[in-house]
Amino acid sequence: MARLTLGSLFDGSGGFPLGGLLAGITPVWASEIEPFPIRVTTRRLPKMKHLGDVSKINGAEIEPVDIITFGSPCTDMSIAGRRAGLDGAKSSLFYEAIRIIKEMRDATNGTCPRWACWENVFGAFSSNAGSDFKSVLDAFISVADPSAQVPAPEKNHWPYADVYLGDGWSAAYRTFDARYWGVPQRRRRVYLVADFAGQRAGQVLFESEGLSGYSASRFRAWQEAARYTPAGVGGTSPICLNDQGGSCMNVSSGVAGTLRAQMDGHPPCILESHPVDGRIGINESGSVQTLTARMGTGGMNVPLLLKVRSGCDGGGKGPLIQKDVSATLSCNNDQTLFLPRAYAITTGSFLQVNEEQSPTLTARDYKAPTAVNKGYMVRRLTPTECARLQGFPDWWCAGLDTPDPTEADIAFWTEVWETHRKAVGTAHRPKSRNQIVKWLKHPHSDAAEYRMWGNGVALPCVFFVLAGIAWAAGLPDCNPDFQHP
Repeated sequence: MARLTLGSLFDGSGGFPLGGLLAGITPVWASEIEPFPIRVTTRRLPKMKHLGDVSKINGAEIEPVDIITFGSPCTDMSIAGRRAGLDGAKSSLFYEAIRIIKEMRDATNGTCPRWACWENVFGAFSSNAGSDFKSVLDAFISVADPSAQVPAPEKNHWPYADVYLGDGWSAAYRTFDARYWGVPQRRRRVYLVADFAGQRAGQVLFESEGLSGYSASRFRAWQEAARYTPAGVGGTSPICLNDQGGSCMNVSSGVAGTLRAQMDGHPPCILESHPVDGRIGINESGSVQTLTARMGTGGMNVPLLLKVRSGCDGGGKGPLIQKDVSATLSCNNDQTLFLPRAYAITTGSFLQVNEEQSPTLTARDYKAPTAVNKGYMVRRLTPTECARLQGFPDWWCAGLDTPDPTEADIAFWTEVWETHRKAVGTAHRPKSRNQIVKWLKHPHSDAAEYRMWGNGVALPCVFFVLAGIAWAAGLPDCNPDFQHP
């Protein structure tokens, strides 16, 4: 069977193309307007063509592909936003993707794409009292059957997973939380798969695990310790040496230490930060809160880590985090910290911890907290840690500099920045040649990388879905010559 091909709309960090490569699928083209993610994917996936603004793409004129994937902007459907829904300026771009799919199928006599995959926030279920998600399902189904519609659920409460079957088509969706798929981040997302020429969508999401040639064995790679392989993707090691803050090494089997704090050889404590009011508390689930596109914009937008040691239960020097009672006072009191329900606002160079009340607000409050007393480090997650929390390799955003850009480089990136300027509408003037050259020489910034990861997809979930499509595409009724191994 010929290798499947993939086109990625609203591409972001390149999660769908990378997940496709891991599942044996060839990424052909992508659409994105943010310059930094485009710089990343042009470096990591140089053979993938970039098409620019999704609203300017004609699906009949681009190269046909077997699968079109997209995580359309979710701002207007997120429970953290204003809930404008699919009528919002950003989330309405969903219909541009549906338009491209229909145009491509019309131009190929209904053969391409056969599959589509949509990823979005959990808030899609409740946006506009549930009517937005019905519109999403109706739009996908209309590609294969314009007359079909999905009935609204009772009391507008959508189940977390479901399957719909019609005459020669199927659509299914399932809710994934990334923390159950190999990364310590609470990230609930809805994945919808449409099969426009068969009834395999439900099998992709609900039956492929343990049956496909990928999910049963290769999916476990994401729960193991990845080698540092910037030249390629894949490969695992059963034993990992974890640097615990520089003072000692731990040996683990199949699990790499993700979060680090540069102190004392003990793992950090994850803190739950509340961007609205500055509250901070201990997270006992072992998973970091959901990464967002607002990370790096100031305030408490990036999840925090705390490194503290106050003695083990029953004695000893191991880590012990205590919420409601302080550790025994000793002559080495810089190792004791009591954290009640707390507000935490940066004051000077330290994080101030108060019970039930916030310290006086200051003009420096937009800065992230840095330390709690002598010997305790509270810091933001680094961009590299955010990459790990999305399941990506550490080096995904490395080596982006172009020291001596060519005229072709300058012309390409001038167009990229101009497309971004026109689509976003925040800058009045195009970037000058000198600005483009300066950016190409050093395109990386922490803020840009934080934004990319916050907008991105969790790679283990994407890998599972695309591996399921690759498996289902080879089943007997899809390919008469297929022989199951």
